Amino acid sequence: MAEKIILLVEDNADDIELTLRALELSKITNEVAIARDGEEALNFLFGRGPFSEKGPPQTPAVVLLDLKMPKVDGLGVLRQVRANPATRLIPIVMLTSSREERDLIQSYSLGANSYVRKPVDFNEFVSVIQQLGLYWLLTNETPPEMAVPPTDT
Repeated sequence: MAEKIILLVEDNADDIELTLRALELSKITNEVAIARDGEEALNFLFGRGPFSEKGPPQTPAVVLLDLKMPKVDGLGVLRQVRANPATRLIPIVMLTSSREERDLIQSYSLGANSYVRKPVDFNEFVSVIQQLGLYWLLTNETPPEMAVPPTDT
């Protein structure tokens, strides 16, 4: 069985580094694919653009998705992933610094599995990432349909 991968969708280089460091400190050694904007995330998930030559798209065990990003924002990514039968069951955690209630409500309305605010304190951030990793990679059971490769959208 292939190792479960994490797709981190984040445009802030500091937050990428912080998340990778938190995963490392939490002893979570799964591969982390990084998309630096929403368009890159969609290309990864649907096997388009630069990812079209790498064979069938990898289905991540979980997507850690930021809200505020260039090209396609997190809600746009969430909307497209949930609209496609081949990707709609992928667990998506909104990992954001947004404290806007409308972002929280919209995220859940569009099918987010979880909404987590990024703590400012590094130790709290490590704890949150550790809990997310343990839950989504070890505890959570994914449906077998997730193995079906996405179709073109």
